[in-house]
Amino acid sequence: MDRQIINKRIEGITNDIDKLLRTLRAMENTDLTQYPENYELLSTDAALRGELITCRLRHLIYNTTGVKKAEYLTSAGVVQGIEVNCENGILEITLPCLLPKRKQRKSSEFLIDPLYFTLSSYANNHNLPSFEECVVCFSHIYNKELPSRRARDYDNLELKQILDVVSTFVMVDDTGLLCDAYNTTELGESDCTRITVMGKEAFGEWLEKRKNSIKSISDF
Repeated sequence: MDRQIINKRIEGITNDIDKLLRTLRAMENTDLTQYPENYELLSTDAALRGELITCRLRHLIYNTTGVKKAEYLTSAGVVQGIEVNCENGILEITLPCLLPKRKQRKSSEFLIDPLYFTLSSYANNHNLPSFEECVVCFSHIYNKELPSRRARDYDNLELKQILDVVSTFVMVDDTGLLCDAYNTTELGESDCTRITVMGKEAFGEWLEKRKNSIKSISDF
């Protein structure tokens, strides 16, 4: 890649970092108790800008170094804290964050690419089930110490892209005829999203075990 192009991209990233720092300083000076809406807007802007910076840095690495995308994103999944576990035919994936809103493409890329390569790495070392008919449950877990008004509508979240990634590894097809999808809202120690995939025959028992922690459940 031409050095001038590289410098221009680095300059763009530097400008985004400056904007992020200004937003963080504004967060420091905003009274969370008196102006919660302003603080929420600022913190969301800071988080999304941080993800945008990360994605731009990733693309710069891919285009200017010998680092392989798969190698880097597998490491990114470890750093982000993405966890994958499969026991008794039930796949459980934990993402250390809430899902982004729809149309936040860079925010989705920040999460989805590492998820894909983390699952790929796990599949290379473990036997994963192949479901012809299954249930997928998205458990949206909110930090119990933070305001409950943070909970968002399911239809405003980026669920389809996540499902597309997961289905690649464990589903014959993610059509609605074969795959039932459910959402739950729960309170926990920290924000995270847990995706559980199981055969339809296992869903009733799984739900019964979790009924004390589930706040609501519905089709999406």
